[in-house]
Amino acid sequence: MAQKLKKSYRFALRSSAYITGISTFLLASFLFAFDIFHLWAVLAFSVCLFLIAFLIIQFRVERFIYRRVKRIYDDVSLLEQSDLNEQPVTTDMQTLTREIERFANKKKVEIESLKVRDSYRKEFLGNISHELKTPLFTVQGYIETLIDGAIDDKTVRKKYLQRAGKGLDRLIYIVRDLDMISKLETGDLHLEKEDFNIIELVQNVFDMMEMKAARKNIKLTFDMNYPKPIMVHADRERIQQVVTNLVVNSIKYGKVDGTTEVSVEDLIKNKIIVRITDNGEGIEEQNIPRLFERFYRVDKSGNRKEGGSGLGLSIVKHIIEAHHERIYVESVFGVGSEFSFTLERSKDIKDPMGIEVEVKSS
Repeated sequence: MAQKLKKSYRFALRSSAYITGISTFLLASFLFAFDIFHLWAVLAFSVCLFLIAFLIIQFRVERFIYRRVKRIYDDVSLLEQSDLNEQPVTTDMQTLTREIERFANKKKVEIESLKVRDSYRKEFLGNISHELKTPLFTVQGYIETLIDGAIDDKTVRKKYLQRAGKGLDRLIYIVRDLDMISKLETGDLHLEKEDFNIIELVQNVFDMMEMKAARKNIKLTFDMNYPKPIMVHADRERIQQVVTNLVVNSIKYGKVDGTTEVSVEDLIKNKIIVRITDNGEGIEEQNIPRLFERFYRVDKSGNRKEGGSGLGLSIVKHIIEAHHERIYVESVFGVGSEFSFTLERSKDIKDPMGIEVEVKSS
C-alpha cells in the first residue's frame, strides 16, 4: 500500500528534550560530584543523546501509529474495496478523522437509501401478494364448489366456470404486465419505432373506450379540431398502450357526466407534448410522487371494484422512458388531473407523389 506520511514531530521533540534535559542534569551532577566536570563533554553528550532519542522515539511512534491506522484502513476497506484503498495511509490524526467521517457519512446515506428501498420492497411484496391471492382464492372457491357437487347443475356449472375464467384472466393480466415491466426495466423489450399519426391513434383509443366511458356518461374529446395529421416517431403499439392506460385511468377516477380531453401541442422544434386532462376526483399532493410505483394505490381502502392490475401507470412510465421521453403529472384534489408526455416529431417525410414535405400540426 502506498505510504505518504504527514508527520508531526512535536511529540518526539518534546519527549527527546525531556529525556535529554534529565539525562544531562544527572550526568553533570555525577561528574561535578567526582570533580571531573567538563562542559564540552556534557554539551556533546546532550546533543548526541537528543538526536538519538528523537530518532528512536519518532520511528517508534510513527511505526506504532502507522500499524494501528493501517489496521483501521484494512478493516474499513472490507466494507468497500474501492474507497479507502485508493487513499494513502496517513498517520496525521486530523486527516484520518476527516477521511473516516467522510466514509461514515457516505455509508449513512447508503444505509438510509437501503432502508427506503427495503420499505418499498416490503410494500411491493404485500401489494403483489394481495393482487394475486384475490383472483386465486376466487378461482379456487368456484372450482372446489364444482368438485363438491355443483358441477352436476348445468346452470351453476356454466356460471361458476365463467367466473373462474374471469379470475384466471385477471391473473394472466397481472403476470403479463409484470413481465412487460421487467423487460422494460432490463431493456429486453425491443421498440419497433415508426412514423404514425398521433391524432389518429388517440381517436382509435377513444373509439375503443367509448362504451366504458358511456357507463359514466364521460365525454372523450379533443381540445380542438385537428384537420391535419401530426406525425410522430415511436413504437405505435406501445404508445397506444400508454394513451389507453391514461384514458382508462381518467374514466375510472372520473366523475359522472365528466370529460376527458386530449390535446397535442408543439413543445420544441422536434418534440410534441400530449396532454390528457380530466375533471375527476383529482389526486392528493402527497400521493403524486408515488403514482408510478408498481401496485401503488391512492385509495388505501383496499377497494378493487374498478379492476385493473395496479400496474398501468408504472407501465406508462417505463414505456415513455424507454423512448427516452418524459412524463408529467399535475393534479388538484377535487378538481381533476392532467397527465402529459413528450414524443419525438417525425422528420421530413415524402407524400405519395414523392415530394418531400414537412409535417406540421394545425
